[in-house]
Amino acid sequence: MEFGTFMTMQSPEAAPSDRIYARALDVAQMAESIGLTRLWLAEHHFTNYAYTSRPIVLLSHIAARTRRIRLGPAIVPLPLHHPLVVAEELATLDVLSGGRVEVGLGKGYQQYQYDRFGMTKGEDERRYLESIEIVQRALHQPTFSYEGQSFHIAPTRLYPQPLQRRAPCWLVVNSSRRESVALATRAGMNLFTGVLEPISRLIDVRAAYPDLFSDRPGLLIGTQRPVYVAKNEADAADAVRAARWNGRATVRLRYDAAQVHDGVVRADAFPGEPSDEQMRRDYVVIGTANECVRQLQKIRDGLGCNYFSASFWFGDLSHERVLASMSRFARDVMPAFSRARSAEHA
Repeated sequence: MEFGTFMTMQSPEAAPSDRIYARALDVAQMAESIGLTRLWLAEHHFTNYAYTSRPIVLLSHIAARTRRIRLGPAIVPLPLHHPLVVAEELATLDVLSGGRVEVGLGKGYQQYQYDRFGMTKGEDERRYLESIEIVQRALHQPTFSYEGQSFHIAPTRLYPQPLQRRAPCWLVVNSSRRESVALATRAGMNLFTGVLEPISRLIDVRAAYPDLFSDRPGLLIGTQRPVYVAKNEADAADAVRAARWNGRATVRLRYDAAQVHDGVVRADAFPGEPSDEQMRRDYVVIGTANECVRQLQKIRDGLGCNYFSASFWFGDLSHERVLASMSRFARDVMPAFSRARSAEHA
């Protein structure tokens, strides 16, 4: 299983933006130094849940300060943008990064931000599907055209052209819906899935829909969770507290139940939320190195995934604790999966 990292750059206390962006650069450079393969930035707007409103702009800066790690938005909520603008920005990032772009696409889930763009979440499925195809054509074909119901594009060529002939594309899918998985596999796109459901109820999409992968064996299946490799039990318990803020904010924004004042999300408790014990057992990767290894093995086996994005920075974890957790992850967790790969190929 390959490992990367995912950032929303959230701040419950709504810290100054320059401080948050300085932290992001440190985490990106640390991620490269410990051998993570990909760095993803979410795209969210108008709240302290995420300072990543223009992820491709920030990734362009990170590209200048890194050399190897691959870079991508996870995800661009396509309904909020014209697909040709998305393609141009990604092509520019690919040139500036020396051909390191990964393309993450999806719908986005926060009606709060859709409202501020004067839009309704999920109202135009056809436009969304056409946007996916247009971004792929624009990045993968030197010159392309498109005729659909929502878009009519005369022969067009991007300037700049991306360096990669076919930048890898990823799509957010619902693993419980065959048609959602099929949308990605038909387009030759890697899959992001299994982020919110309990770990004990993950669906192995390759096993569930083997025919969809029969001629696409090389597709990656990726997921992400909050990760904290603790130095002791008290450290782990406090990380669960920080993860709870993230979980509450995520769920409330997803289901349009968040109270937001001046951009600050109130992450209040919600009915039936999991206990700390349930959080550690079934939702997050937090604990000693050995506990984290076992939890990642459960995620790998339950989902059938071969890529995992560790969300090291969540809630109000201090910068020093995030970097220390990353260091312990590289030293004490990643080698367990390197040994597993070596044993499989022995």
